[in-house]
Amino acid sequence: MRLNRLIVLLLTLALIGCTASQTAPQASDRPDGSHGCDAFEQCEDGSGTENGTSDGTPAGTDTAPEERAAFKTAYESLNGTQNKSEKVYRTVTVPEDHPFKEISVTDAVSALKNGESFYLYVGDPKCPWCRAVLETACAKAKEYGIQEIRTLTIWDAEGNEILRDKYRLEDGKPVKVSEGAEGYADLLDAFDSLLDEYELTNDAKEKIAVGEKRIYAPTYFRIDKGTAVRATGGYGSSMTDPWADLTEEMLKEEQSEFDGLFGEQ
Repeated sequence: MRLNRLIVLLLTLALIGCTASQTAPQASDRPDGSHGCDAFEQCEDGSGTENGTSDGTPAGTDTAPEERAAFKTAYESLNGTQNKSEKVYRTVTVPEDHPFKEISVTDAVSALKNGESFYLYVGDPKCPWCRAVLETACAKAKEYGIQEIRTLTIWDAEGNEILRDKYRLEDGKPVKVSEGAEGYADLLDAFDSLLDEYELTNDAKEKIAVGEKRIYAPTYFRIDKGTAVRATGGYGSSMTDPWADLTEEMLKEEQSEFDGLFGEQ
């Protein structure tokens, strides 16, 4: 009798442990410390930055054709063109049935507060890191039956910040030069456990803490019932230059990142 009770107790504890591991927020490991794009100018000059289908899995609803067309055009229209630093934008092919749907920051905040389950992509057509993982994101979303990934764009056509707070160093201290979009602070609060501290680098290559966290581009979030449980940039440690050709190792790392985002519970 005592042995049976002990077995029941151990099984109960194991189930509790499994449930906790399914809901604990997770971020991708990046041994190289890279984050993707921060300031538009960094992505322009090529330097980058130093610094589902089962119950409870957010598969989303279908994205309207006109929304798909606008997203596809925004990314593919840059194929093979050069930016101001004469960097050539990677050619990407966005499938007609891609899942990306542009929303506003306030829409994202409302969805979080309403306890919705969904995927969110923060990125931009002009971000080389975003372009480097986009095709893998589309393929993996289709594989896992993800019909909708809500999308926030970070820059306007001129490269001005339209989403995040903007800082610069003045006399060695970080100064906020523009406020992010309405609701951006709410996103930082909601995603706090999955984000890295925001640091600027001075001329002496010293890192200066800004005092808030940062949503770099690209970042893909999985939100389960209003709680962000996982985030990834979509790439692994072997990608150090987002403008370069993708190697087999890079592609395998990308696939692993999106398997973790879309598939792991």
